Amino acid sequence: MDRQQASIHTQQAINALRAGEAARARDLLGAVAKDPPPGEAPPWFLLAQACQMAADADGQGEALSRLLAEEPRHLGGLLLMAGFKAAQGDSRAASSFYTTALATANHAGPDQVPQTLVPLLQQGQRYLQQAQAGYAEFLTGQLAGKGIAQGAVSPRIDMALDLLLGRKQLYLQEPTSFYFPGLPQRQFYEAAEFEWAAAFEAQAGEMRAELEALLERSREFSPYVQTRPDRPAAANPLRDDPSWGAHYLWEDGAIVPDHAALAPVTMAALDTAPMPVIQARSPMALYSLLRPGTHIQPHNGMLNTRLICHLPLITNPDCAIRVGNETRSWQQGRLLIFDDSIEHEAWNRGQATRIILLFEIWRPEISADERTALTAVFEAITAYGGMPRDQG
Repeated sequence: MDRQQASIHTQQAINALRAGEAARARDLLGAVAKDPPPGEAPPWFLLAQACQMAADADGQGEALSRLLAEEPRHLGGLLLMAGFKAAQGDSRAASSFYTTALATANHAGPDQVPQTLVPLLQQGQRYLQQAQAGYAEFLTGQLAGKGIAQGAVSPRIDMALDLLLGRKQLYLQEPTSFYFPGLPQRQFYEAAEFEWAAAFEAQAGEMRAELEALLERSREFSPYVQTRPDRPAAANPLRDDPSWGAHYLWEDGAIVPDHAALAPVTMAALDTAPMPVIQARSPMALYSLLRPGTHIQPHNGMLNTRLICHLPLITNPDCAIRVGNETRSWQQGRLLIFDDSIEHEAWNRGQATRIILLFEIWRPEISADERTALTAVFEAITAYGGMPRDQG
């Protein structure tokens, strides 16, 4: 068939589709697809539409398969194939094609997606939500019959199922300055895992009394994130904002004498924690203040070689922190320990200021020899001037 004949057949088929003559359109397009002009692709997409209107499932499936074999990311073809598989009751295949179609549309951008396909994309989103719910119900029922329910085996099984079913998002360590390989991807650690923690928490009342005495003398805290004249300004909405404040006891590896003198119990307790000792960098310990209505936006810390410890001294029920896909509230006098190299954010939606004691410790999985080596690495980086300060 030459180009002129193919063009005539195709236009007649389009007119037939508009007139509701699906079978005739299918036959015309089938003839073009069987003998396309040299160098031109067969009209598989139009043929699939015609077969769909003519209730020719076999023809529709064949046309779509041929189209996607030649153009795997043909958006219209992916959407029609998804609907075709859904009509056949093949939910898993339909979900796969809809997922690929949505990803393709997202990659192309809204300006490149034909408006005629937007309703089909919206249909795909609804289908995926329903399919995911059905899959979750089926899987939950199957596992319940084997005695595997939420909380019945282990938190790791629960997390794996939550990720599988889309109930939670996967978050991994993404430190902004230094990554140490081979460490477990844990968001929170429990205080009971650390020998020093119970005795530390037992002194929370005395530590709070020291904080309250400080607040009676002065309520001025420096902004946690500050502009430095020798570096670009941090892209943090709370930069130079005292709503997120800091009052250091240890700063850049040195005791702040005037501050430490007012907190002897707190300083002694900090000595029992395995804080890194790195010249010009660690230990680091401070009172961290968060005023009502303040939201620390999602961000990642600099290193994955440490854990951040929070001991809440003044808090309220409307304060919380999200690390990865888990959110916890601060509990008065109870340590909260997490990996800040995983995306995290915090907020105070209450009416009172929240103040915690914040400090860092070595990750327990890092050996003594590795800590010595890492200390040397960090001191060398600092000596070169290449390791910035934490900017929240």
